[in-house]
Amino acid sequence: MSLLLSLALKPLLFHPNPISLLPKKPTFSAPTNKLFTLKSQVRDSNPINENQTWKNLLSTLSSLYPLYVTAGGAIACVKPSSFAWFVERGPTSYSCALGLIMLAMGLTLELKDLVSIFKEKPLSIMFGCMAQYTIMPAFAALISRVLGLSPAFSVGLILLGCCPGGTASNVVTLTAKGDVILSVVMTVCSTLGAVILTPILTKILAGAFVPVDALGLSISTLQVVVAPILLGSYIQSSFPSVVKAVNHFAPLFAVLTSSFLASSVFSENFVRLKSSLASSASESFDLKAVLLSVLLLHFAGFFVGYACATICGFKEKERRAISIEVGMQNSSFGVVLATSHFASPLVALPPALSAVVMNIMGSSLGFVWQYIDPNDHMKEINSHD
Repeated sequence: MSLLLSLALKPLLFHPNPISLLPKKPTFSAPTNKLFTLKSQVRDSNPINENQTWKNLLSTLSSLYPLYVTAGGAIACVKPSSFAWFVERGPTSYSCALGLIMLAMGLTLELKDLVSIFKEKPLSIMFGCMAQYTIMPAFAALISRVLGLSPAFSVGLILLGCCPGGTASNVVTLTAKGDVILSVVMTVCSTLGAVILTPILTKILAGAFVPVDALGLSISTLQVVVAPILLGSYIQSSFPSVVKAVNHFAPLFAVLTSSFLASSVFSENFVRLKSSLASSASESFDLKAVLLSVLLLHFAGFFVGYACATICGFKEKERRAISIEVGMQNSSFGVVLATSHFASPLVALPPALSAVVMNIMGSSLGFVWQYIDPNDHMKEINSHD
């Protein structure tokens, strides 16, 4: 109070003729203006700008997904033992990491949204799942034939194409400003469908039956995907103040954990690949052809998935979610099936390469889409109409 009083009386105390400063009419407009100016300065010093700076910083760090995956893949090649402590504790460590990623994603979703999407967008969910199990398996079989891959690599690529959507697609969809809820639901549905569709499609296209523990896969899916999402949504609705405080960190946490998980899977299979090359010198091996096949497969998923969603008239956010969901496979699941059910260790090479290649391609696409507002795209379409 004394500070405000001294500020108000300062012109009168130090002016040579303070009487001249007194207004003819009893008004306090001049001191009041100074008080308003002081209050505005106080408001400007509030931590609003600082909070926005932190939000922008976290958003920028979350968008660097391609850099994290590339750096992790390079470390996995140069020094795979860096991830040994995590790989040795698999598959429990993998399941925990996936669960934490889905929990972080669930914190950004409301439970009512997950329930309502089945009523509001049943066609989008059905289309995404159908595209997942038609586009990728068909192109995997086509690419393997065109490039003339060896039987082991062909089976590995087809197995990769028949896998469900990966949880990393949810993270990338969030970065790409797509329909995150649709992406999560499509991942859950395609993963549940993998119990039947993955072995059947692999048998048809690769000529080899892949036995799958249906009950075990379903339980694992519920534990790793469904339960964490529901828990995150419950926490979001029950403790909104707590979630609001940590929600800005959730995307970055999911991105870093997903990058670490992909690099760990790649490091494990990079060691296996080096030992396989030493013992399988007689088998035709062309690393460039295998790498090219993985690149073409994921590119086809992203491009054809988006094109089909556009032709069918889905909104821009749904197109992005469907494109990313179709293009990004659960490569960890492919590696597990390849190592568990095939004699040749080279079958696991395409899924292992996909763990890094797919994440680099998908996160790069998400990085580009992050700076293209999907609402602006819809406005442009409406203006043409």
